Amino acid sequence: MVPPPNYAGSSNKRRSQRVIISVPVSVSGKKADGTEFREDAVTLVVNAHGALIALASKVKEAQSLFLTSRGSPEPQECRVVYVGHSDGGKTQVAVEFLQPAPDFWHIAFPPDDWSAAVLEGKVTPTS
Repeated sequence: MVPPPNYAGSSNKRRSQRVIISVPVSVSGKKADGTEFREDAVTLVVNAHGALIALASKVKEAQSLFLTSRGSPEPQECRVVYVGHSDGGKTQVAVEFLQPAPDFWHIAFPPDDWSAAVLEGKVTPTS
């Protein structure tokens, strides 16, 4: 998955580490046409400042949404910062919390100085 170009924190200097994890969430708000919706969805990527979500409902940039999760039943207000491509009826939607909420996800984020390493090795056929 390629991160969206204008997704909050997508520059080289991120505000918090991203974690690729599927977290079930409930998303509520208004669709692009103004009708209210509530949808059970799943995250693709999370960080302390928001998430990238696969969403069937049509939304637009800058609109307000509310997220809840099983671990955090209190709704967290966020805004849409990116609406990506659709795949299989779902659209990649990046949301940013109005206030950072690292505890919302109930996971331990890597330290700020952490970076992924690519390990190289040889594949040896086995008999």
